[in-house]
Amino acid sequence: MCFYSKLTKKAEEIESRFKAAFTDKARYVPDKEIKAFNFPGLPVICSADPSMIDFFNWGLIPAWSEDDTIKKYTLNARIETLETKASFMEYTGNRCLIPANGFYEWKWLDAKGKAKEKYEIGLQDEGLFSFAGIWSLWKDPVHMTEFHTFTVITTQADSLMSEIHNSKKRMPVILTEANEKFWLQQAPLGDFKTNSPALVAKRISPASPQLDLF
Repeated sequence: MCFYSKLTKKAEEIESRFKAAFTDKARYVPDKEIKAFNFPGLPVICSADPSMIDFFNWGLIPAWSEDDTIKKYTLNARIETLETKASFMEYTGNRCLIPANGFYEWKWLDAKGKAKEKYEIGLQDEGLFSFAGIWSLWKDPVHMTEFHTFTVITTQADSLMSEIHNSKKRMPVILTEANEKFWLQQAPLGDFKTNSPALVAKRISPASPQLDLF
């Protein structure tokens, strides 16, 4: 799963790394702990125009949704069921990158998860990477306002993340500069199920319990 991420780099560093320009640089605010449950507007790079960094809200709302309540259940999407789950199947071609330089997960220390350890996970050099995502455009039928929203794709945890996320053994699909273009160019989903860069983890403990909806 992936509900807490980190993006602390300067706007110029993000633009340089992704070879793209912010549509509204003044809107970007670095954040050391981004909470998906707040449905924040985050920098996103879409396959339609990889030269631009726009802002979409976390929590995908399908076009057919009558309201936005579904977004609390669509913060993540399993890559194994992406093409069959109703909330996501229409958007598998709407590929996007969600820039980050870290994310957080909790390790259960007992069978029920009453005691947990918090970990920060990222690249060895604390550099930028991206989460694989898909996006949608939803129009609020009451106010007729349009919203761009996204979900982070998850996959089976690798050996490191299996030790940390030991309750559900999931992790976000993480992309590096080498394979981001293939994600945006509609490479088969199966190519990304086990194609994660080398990650390092730092324990941050003690930590308060994580709110986990899934």
